[in-house]
Amino acid sequence: MLGKTAASLFWMSRYLERAENSARFIEAGFRIALTRSASASDEWSSVLKSSGVLGAYHAKHDTIESARVINFLLRDPDNSGSVIALMKQARDSARTARIALTREVWEATNESWITLKSAMAKPVREQDLPEILGLVRQQSALVRGATLGTMLRNDGFNFLRLGTFLERADSTARILDVKYYLLLPSLAQIGSSVDNVQWETILRSVSAHRSFRWLNGTDISAQAVADYLILHRQMPRSLAFCYAKISDNLGFLDQNYDRKSSSGELAKLICEQQQQQPIEAIFDIGLHEYINEFIKANNGLAAQIETDFNFQDRIG
Repeated sequence: MLGKTAASLFWMSRYLERAENSARFIEAGFRIALTRSASASDEWSSVLKSSGVLGAYHAKHDTIESARVINFLLRDPDNSGSVIALMKQARDSARTARIALTREVWEATNESWITLKSAMAKPVREQDLPEILGLVRQQSALVRGATLGTMLRNDGFNFLRLGTFLERADSTARILDVKYYLLLPSLAQIGSSVDNVQWETILRSVSAHRSFRWLNGTDISAQAVADYLILHRQMPRSLAFCYAKISDNLGFLDQNYDRKSSSGELAKLICEQQQQQPIEAIFDIGLHEYINEFIKANNGLAAQIETDFNFQDRIG
């Protein structure tokens, strides 16, 4: 497969996943702000910081207000990381790689862009936010369903899945970081009802609340939630699950090209490091520090994939 086509597929899926994950960030910030309305600006500042757009927001706005943050993250044309900008980039990437996609995947991607563009033509009010965020997740699911249901399991499919799971792992790590180090007001709050409500919100934001309850009952401790979102290999948004899939997809590509790539070896190394560290060891290191190192490793792997497979002229 040409490097340009592979890159377009890889970034198409990254942009789609990033758009959905941005909606999840907004939902987490919105729900947690409701639990501590007196300091809502701090929660939104944390979401902007973890999304990597705090500087861009302050370049345009002097104060942090929920309505401004919501529209900046969802639809602001000056924010290249807004949901609507990401959906446009996903659609443009899909058009570039049109020949490598099934008709169903292309149509789902194109229709998702049109639907969301129409829904966000005007500023989004707070009371309409849950509906809009649900629509973003729904459109992402439609593209994902078309991909899983119609794509041949060839190189193109593997590049699509690599982009999805690299982006998803990054998002789960950042959502955990938002809660543990940026949103909790003080150590005295750990284990309190406020703390528990916020952890439940984090679980809901990654569609993990019910499955977590099935396995852990009412234990909403920081360690139990972190263990589930980092190390549980059956949870489809956990870091361990994402990296198992990344390793598999790189393995299929290496097999197809009859070689061992640096990115494939690096993915295996990250998987092994995850398996060797129980959650207690991660908390001894420091959850924030662990997440920072993971995000660096994840970004490093993405860059190595671009090098190994000769991606051209793509910037994430």
